[in-house]
Formats: sequence, C-alpha cells, structure tokens
Amino acid sequence: MIERSQIARLIPHAGAMCLLDKVMRWDANSIRCLTTRHRSSDNPLTRADGKIGAICAVEFAAQAMALHGRLVTGMNDSAPKPGFLASIRDVRLHTPFLDQVAEDIVIDAALLMGDGRSATYSFTLSAAEDKLASGRATVVFDMAGA
Repeated sequence: MIERSQIARLIPHAGAMCLLDKVMRWDANSIRCLTTRHRSSDNPLTRADGKIGAICAVEFAAQAMALHGRLVTGMNDSAPKPGFLASIRDVRLHTPFLDQVAEDIVIDAALLMGDGRSATYSFTLSAAEDKLASGRATVVFDMAGA
C-alpha cells in the first residue's frame, strides 16, 4: 500500500490539497485509492457553509488519475508535472454532499486511453455499498519544456 506521505510526493497537490490517503491497489490499467479527507476540517474544497459539494468528486478522481499516471510511467523520482483537466463527461452525482458521507470513500479510476500527451479515465467514487459519483475525465499534460 502507498500511504499519504508518498502520494504527496508523486502528485502536484501539496498539503491539505492532497486528497488521497492510500492506494489500495494499482496496475497498468487502473487504480483504487481511499480517502477520509471528505471529513477533514481543513479540506480546501469546503464551501463557506461547511459543505463539500458532490461535484468535488471530480477533483478526488483527478488526483487518483494523476497518481496512476505517475505510478505506471515509473517517474517516481522526478518532480510531478501539472496536468490540466480538459474534459469531464457523463458525470453522475448520487449524493448532494461528500462531507455527509460517514464512511471512507473509495476512488476507482480506469485508464480508457492515453498517449503520453493526454489520458482519459472512467471513475467511480463509492462508500460502503453506495455509489457516490461516476464519470469520465480527460487530462492533458503540460507539454511546456517537453
């Protein structure tokens, strides 16, 4: 298992913005992560009313996607390069707020296609037996300096 301190070194999200606590498993095509950060008082996605809207599931998924990319390319020793969320599609939200989820959240992301310049993943967030959110996202990697 990969823990939060290692994850924070692999993705370009620092401090409280690193939303993943563990990698439960990964292979060339997918990753499964776990988070408790939706219950954290210092979560930077928290709105002024103290809630974390379900659309923030996309950010949790994007971080899992970024981490998967780092792990499969074996670029664990270099500084992470930023990617840009270019598209989200077919997003389905099954709960209004993530902060109201009592259980840990599992983030599953599966690589659908990628060519080194961009990658498209499907994702699902769930807690216990409940699906919280799902969709597809495409990330374009920063090509400056490449």
